[in-house]
Amino acid sequence: MTKAGIVNVVATANLNQKLNLDEIGKFKEILHDPDIYGGRVAYFKSSNMKGKISIFTSGKMISTGTISEEEAARELEYAKEFLVKMGVLNPTILQCKIQNIVVIADFDEDLDLETLVKKHKMVYEPEQFPGAIIKIKEPCTVTALIFASGKAVITGLKSSGHILPVIKNWKT
Repeated sequence: MTKAGIVNVVATANLNQKLNLDEIGKFKEILHDPDIYGGRVAYFKSSNMKGKISIFTSGKMISTGTISEEEAARELEYAKEFLVKMGVLNPTILQCKIQNIVVIADFDEDLDLETLVKKHKMVYEPEQFPGAIIKIKEPCTVTALIFASGKAVITGLKSSGHILPVIKNWKT
């Protein structure tokens, strides 16, 4: 039986307003350091968040570090509401978009990567990297790193609903 779990969700949203990062960097929940990426980004993190929100002057935000689409959307909304409450942002409606879901899967068995490479179109160069790399096209396009231990890292998912179909499609 294959076990799989989300380890990171990357989601974006646009505030549709420009922000002054020096101004918002004065709040304790926001880190803005001119030496980090030339001061072009601020990081929002509070004690009730699992992830972190990167905020750009353009008003674009990136959520990382959550483990569900709902949690990512909630944290983006929370960051927006914080900025509105602090008076540095006019109220706006967010459209959250999932950009990437990273999953760790465990097939509960050791895998013979040499045999798998013959069966599936994979890149496997054990002198370079201990895992095989496979691009999976159905039901969506993802990349998986598969290891002899029976564990895999799957990236590129846009919905958690695709996790099991991707694994089932690859295992058949």
